[in-house]
Amino acid sequence: MSNHIKTINPATHEVIFDQPGTSLQEAAQVATASKKAFESYRKTTLNQRKEIVKRALDIVDTRIDDLSKELTTQMGRPIKYCAGEIKTMRLRAEHMMDIAEENLADLPGQPQEGFRRFVKRVPLGPVLIAGAWNYPYLTTVNALVPALIAGNTVILRPSPQTPLFGNRLVEIFTEAGLPKDVFQVVHIGSLDVLDQVAQLPEVQSISFTGSTAGGIRLREATASQVKPVNLELGGNDAAYVRPDVDVKNVAENLVDGAVFNSGQSCCSVERVYVHEKVYDEFVRLVQEDLKNYKLGDPHDESTTTGPVISAPSKVKIQSHIDDALSKGAVDVTPENASFSLATTALKGNWVAPIVLTNVNHDMITMKEETFGPVMPIMKVSSDEEAISLINDSDYGLTTSVWTKDLAKGEELIDQIEAGTVFLNRCDYPAPDLAWTGWKTSGLGCTLGPRAYDGFTKLKSYHIKSA
Repeated sequence: MSNHIKTINPATHEVIFDQPGTSLQEAAQVATASKKAFESYRKTTLNQRKEIVKRALDIVDTRIDDLSKELTTQMGRPIKYCAGEIKTMRLRAEHMMDIAEENLADLPGQPQEGFRRFVKRVPLGPVLIAGAWNYPYLTTVNALVPALIAGNTVILRPSPQTPLFGNRLVEIFTEAGLPKDVFQVVHIGSLDVLDQVAQLPEVQSISFTGSTAGGIRLREATASQVKPVNLELGGNDAAYVRPDVDVKNVAENLVDGAVFNSGQSCCSVERVYVHEKVYDEFVRLVQEDLKNYKLGDPHDESTTTGPVISAPSKVKIQSHIDDALSKGAVDVTPENASFSLATTALKGNWVAPIVLTNVNHDMITMKEETFGPVMPIMKVSSDEEAISLINDSDYGLTTSVWTKDLAKGEELIDQIEAGTVFLNRCDYPAPDLAWTGWKTSGLGCTLGPRAYDGFTKLKSYHIKSA
């Protein structure tokens, strides 16, 4: 696998970024510099580190228009939504700074005459963060801010699809006053090289956001070493619609959950189970809502749905659709003139939103992560059937249940095997709640009350009076 980085605009197929990737030798030098920088950076105060992060966020605010346009060009999300990601990044970062003092405070031991005994949370050292292209600001901030605030140095490997994002972030933090080599970027196109960088002895921990296969690969690469690997991985997230809902409202929410970002969200709604009493009405209202969507140029403010990330991604999504259709699924996507772009465009990775009915668990799209704007809808006859089907999955990132009966809804979400469960909302990581995947959806946790656990280690102190 080549380590060259060649980033292709998913809407036009024009080359955005083309340069050799960081070699293992260069990455080793980066890691050495990171370890050296750690020795002084770890001695800075918590307030000093928070001030630097706050200044960086202020600089981001002044550049939000340019950063948004650059992000749209790199990964194809419509421009009307890109500023929202960057603004949400700030809210997440501010929450993590707010809880830093409590999260990093010493833990007292039990009182003992003649002793002072406590546990310190201390930084790890150089941390390797391997980010994702689908929400580069949001997925990176989950690890970057607690890593820096806790006193670690950071080596960021941005996705080869969003390399400019990584460069800009380092520029911004440097301008904000972060000391030299505390935050560095490496561009790596080869998974073989990424494995080797993860194995460098200076690297004390790895935080990876991406596919389940990619996360398992990094665990295997570091299996002979004793270093933590924090993983935010894939999903095949489900929704269950009970018969007592406002069907129109739920249909609109779930179309958004399935199609936003062209279905390329870790917590996209990838399968929908609807009670038979409202099934036909729900499908009809999904069709009505989708008529208002517009597939098109992501730099056009009226576009709701851009291209998918790559030609191989388009092929994979289509293979999941073809598999379902070959096994009896029915394409009930409404007429929408803009969707024809998916079949007429000469350039770009266009996939139109698609609604499938008559689906079942023999179909790949109901069992694996499709990561595209595909909305399969399955009829169920009871709560028990819905919960059984929801849990019939190797993944466990998020699940939503929709009902006006909150007591029953809470009883149902208690039974669901997922790290985040929603009642009457979906597709929303909250900074004050843990972001954690169950099953093959992840390992470890970011955000929430344990946001710093992955970026510190414990050191116990027994101090006896002389």
